[in-house]
Amino acid sequence: MSAAEESIKPRPAVTRKSAPLLNRFLDFVSSVRFGVVQLCVLVVLALIGMLVLQQNVEGFDAYYFSLTPSEKVVFGYLGFFDIYHSWYFNLLLLTLSLNIILASIDRFPSVWKGYFQRPKLKATRGWLLARKDNETIDFADRSVDEVKDSIQKKLKASGYKTTVTEDNGVTFVFGERGRINRLGAYIVHVFLLTLFLGHFVALQTGFDADVRMTPGATTTQIQLIQFNLDKKERFNVNLPFSMECTDVQQRLIDEKGNIDVSNTLDWRTQLKIEDPTYGTTIADVSLNKPYSYRGYRFFQAQTIPFGHARTIKLELTPQGGGQPIFADVNRNGETSLPDGTKVEFNEFMPDFTFGADGKPDTRTGEYNNPVAVLNVTPPQGERTRVFAFAQKLADNMPVGAPKLGYKWRLAEFEKSPLAHILSIKYDPFEAAFIAWYIGGFGLIGALMFVFFLSHKRVWAHIEKREDGTTEVVLAGEANRNQLAFGDKFKKITEDVRSI
Repeated sequence: MSAAEESIKPRPAVTRKSAPLLNRFLDFVSSVRFGVVQLCVLVVLALIGMLVLQQNVEGFDAYYFSLTPSEKVVFGYLGFFDIYHSWYFNLLLLTLSLNIILASIDRFPSVWKGYFQRPKLKATRGWLLARKDNETIDFADRSVDEVKDSIQKKLKASGYKTTVTEDNGVTFVFGERGRINRLGAYIVHVFLLTLFLGHFVALQTGFDADVRMTPGATTTQIQLIQFNLDKKERFNVNLPFSMECTDVQQRLIDEKGNIDVSNTLDWRTQLKIEDPTYGTTIADVSLNKPYSYRGYRFFQAQTIPFGHARTIKLELTPQGGGQPIFADVNRNGETSLPDGTKVEFNEFMPDFTFGADGKPDTRTGEYNNPVAVLNVTPPQGERTRVFAFAQKLADNMPVGAPKLGYKWRLAEFEKSPLAHILSIKYDPFEAAFIAWYIGGFGLIGALMFVFFLSHKRVWAHIEKREDGTTEVVLAGEANRNQLAFGDKFKKITEDVRSI
């Protein structure tokens, strides 16, 4: 075969090897498109969590009862009743966090190198003229040094940090401001990951539960509710301490009104916590003042708007005549009269009536006919049940007749609900606190930093022409809000022309 034939012999085509499978997988996982899709899915799941009442929210029982059997089965199977604890929600947080971490690792080195380690200090004349904002200015009687110094002063006056370099007889003045904005996306990533991590840790280690607190009642357990398909399951969680409700108070807008939500300024619940390790602690939980104890956070969730009394004031008129005696008694408390008679506050009936069996009862929870039920024990006597009515009753009525030497009347009382419902959130590492306060506010600040600030750069290409004139090619760009930067660039151009 001749040399000519060998030279024109076709060579086998070179096939490009595909990237390794692991590299392709990492590229996909770290891609912006994959991250955006996950964010959209996360938003959809969050919307479902808002539209479908969650099982740890007050009023869920009524909502669950209103659903059709098929809705109960479908929602339960898909985990919609507790979507923030579902496996797919946690998996989504994990993969989205992985996407953010890998994307940051993939792109951060080039950003750091291109804008911080080795920023673009010089640019060719053609590159500058290709920028959207550019201007060419000629100076007939100015030297290169004079123009350079003047441009540098103008840029510094506008808040730009300047750098001067020379290359092949060309002088370059580079000015920039807001360079830190290039790291804004990564700051957003940090706070997003903080939110995700705090949320995940709180879900895995903590729980939410409601507990009914009635003055005088003590409990060492809280009850959690779980919905499995169409079945409602309850189970108790033991606390490492006991809680005794010592007081409930409801500050009303109108003292003469009822104790409903629309007439309320604040709720307050006082607890006595008995802890084998840390002793006794008194906790006050108000509507806008939750209480934290060993990773447990107590919030006001609801009131039981059935009329009761926090304190009562009794007017006791001696049966044999004389001045009335007044006595104050706290709920579940007791007091002693001057003659040694012990008076215990046993019960409160806001709307007294006699039931079908002839026994005292209350028609409603409204304060229509309030009565305080007392246990009275005279010196050397037996305990007797006494009814103190707010209304004045005739002596010939059995319930209003004098007893144990006194005519009993309920003079005043402080309105109070039967009980309060506290929401208890357990977060041993206070991850939710970190997520909301550090991650949440940090994310808002980072987004404002990213979108309201920008990295602005201006280049000046200064060259002496053969005819003795000095040519300046100005150009600039910003990574955000280019329209506003264009106005500022025109101002810089006018300042340079006035040199």
